[in-house]
Amino acid sequence: MQMNTRAVVPSLLLLLAGSSIAQTPSGRAARPLAEFSAAIVELAHGASASVVQLTVQRRAPVSDDNSQHIGYVASQQATGSGVVVDRDGYIVTNAHVVDGARHIDVSVLNAAVGDDVDNHEHREGKLVGIDRETDLALIKVEGAPLPPLAFRDSNTVKQGQVVIAIGSPLGLENSLTVGFISAPERHLRPDRPMFYIQTDAPINPGNSGGPLLDVDGRIVGINTMIMSQSGGSEGIGFAIPSNLVQDVYEHLRKEGRVRRGAIGILPDDITPTLASALGLKRHGGVIISDVKPHGAAEAAGVEAGDIILAANGQRVRDARALYAAIFQRAIGDEVTLEVERNGERITKTVTIMERPSAPNDLTQLANEEGQLIRRLGVITLNLGPKTTAALGELRRLAGVVVAAIPAEYAALNPGLLSGDVIYELNGNRINTIDELRNALAAKSAGDAVALLVERAGQLQYVAFEIE
Repeated sequence: MQMNTRAVVPSLLLLLAGSSIAQTPSGRAARPLAEFSAAIVELAHGASASVVQLTVQRRAPVSDDNSQHIGYVASQQATGSGVVVDRDGYIVTNAHVVDGARHIDVSVLNAAVGDDVDNHEHREGKLVGIDRETDLALIKVEGAPLPPLAFRDSNTVKQGQVVIAIGSPLGLENSLTVGFISAPERHLRPDRPMFYIQTDAPINPGNSGGPLLDVDGRIVGINTMIMSQSGGSEGIGFAIPSNLVQDVYEHLRKEGRVRRGAIGILPDDITPTLASALGLKRHGGVIISDVKPHGAAEAAGVEAGDIILAANGQRVRDARALYAAIFQRAIGDEVTLEVERNGERITKTVTIMERPSAPNDLTQLANEEGQLIRRLGVITLNLGPKTTAALGELRRLAGVVVAAIPAEYAALNPGLLSGDVIYELNGNRINTIDELRNALAAKSAGDAVALLVERAGQLQYVAFEIE
């Protein structure tokens, strides 16, 4: 969807040239203001139907200073925004908006009813995939086709360009704000390759997941966070660049996840102190402090102590640049490293291998797959690869994991903790949730129960009477 708003930027510049000109009696100099206003109205009219409000139901950890409440969760409702990127109902949003969602309500503008932004219909959103590293997620809704917005090449974004944010700040659906690109590439953490588009377009909680648009209504980025001392907008907002959004979207739609690569090295920036200590004749660049055994870099002949000069022909000034060179490439691609070793320049070609996924935490798994055992007041999971990855090495291969404790059922909990693994009930093996539920159902009020659980690597009993 594109709109003819090429007059917006020059018109705005005329407005900013001097308020006294805009106030001339003839009214001629006020035309740029009217043109700018009309262009924004046209953009809002065309883009609003593609921006949705998300209302998410989930269980979230109870936040307080009481260590006894670790593992407790409470029902939570949160709102955010999303943008339609395919007419078949695919919607991009932030991972933190839908993470752990049990139900996603998607409010969309019902174009069939009319142009009134108050005419909305509600559809159930299905989580297709989530990528926490970029804070992006993909959901899908069924029903009539939805109007998508196109992506703009974020590499063409320039400082000073006018941008528009549309979303649901503080739950106020279909809100629009206008600002500028403050910086087209802003790195927030030196140890990560992620960078953001910085904007002064007002962004508040609830804008998360909504689009940052150019004056043609194309997606420049997905609004994701703000820097604020007050908690509200202070003109420092950040959006995930559209090129990265589009790449993650395609991976999530195809596979439900993003497979990322690594080459098995740990790079460090060469500081003046490090250079002095190691006797290096340079005060910048990257040195390899560790090479993972049996990894791709080792197989290619890269060694600890090598100084990386360039990656794929591009000079490497710091570790972040090296991470970025790997981050942007697919599994199986090759990266050519120019390195300095003992004063000699050599070239190494390394194949990018898939990086292992980080294990999910129990609270997240509880939201996605957990089952409530009301008689114990806990949310449980069957012991399996996902739970073992989160818990580490355990005594047995089968059992029932206590994933979380709903605050509303905490009074029924006999003393189980999040992370406990139930192996036996009254001396009988418990391998699955169904076996645990059936064993409890056979007990009457006042019956004694002893659960054998593994807690922090030790076996112990939790004994109680059925209420």
